[in-house]
Amino acid sequence: MTISFADPSALTHDQLEEGTDFAPRFDAAGLVTVVTIEAGSNEVLMLAHMNAEALALTIDTGIAHYWSRSRGKLWKKGETSGELQEVVELRTDCDQDAIVITVKQTGRGAACHTGRKSCFYRRVSLVDGAVTLEDTGLPKLFDPKDVY
Repeated sequence: MTISFADPSALTHDQLEEGTDFAPRFDAAGLVTVVTIEAGSNEVLMLAHMNAEALALTIDTGIAHYWSRSRGKLWKKGETSGELQEVVELRTDCDQDAIVITVKQTGRGAACHTGRKSCFYRRVSLVDGAVTLEDTGLPKLFDPKDVY
C-alpha cells in the first residue's frame, strides 16, 4: 500500500486546522516531532522524529518507525531489542506540525535504549543554586550492553 499525505501549503488555514485532510507539516529537515505515550498509563515514553517514509510505514504496518537523526536513517523501533511499539492511536496537533502516538510497548516494556521504560528517567532539580539531574529510580528492564 502506498501512503501519501495532503500538501499543507495547498490547504487554507481552516482546512489545515479544522478539516479532515492529514497534511503533516514537516520541518526544513523533512521531519515532524513525535511524542510517544504508553496506552493505558499515558506515560510519556519518548520523543522522536519521523520523516514521510517513517510516518507512512507506521500507518501502514501498525508498528512505530522513526527517523534517527543521530544515525541518519530509518529506524523501526525495537527491531534490534525486540521492544516493538504497536500503534494504538496516532494524533496530530491543530496545525499538524507535531504528532502524538499512543503505543502498546512490547518486549520487556522498555522504550528507552538505556533499558528503561521511558527515556524521561531523570528530573531537573535546583540544588544550592546549581541545576542538576536527579534519577527518578526508574529501573532498567534490560542491560543495553547485552542487547546492542
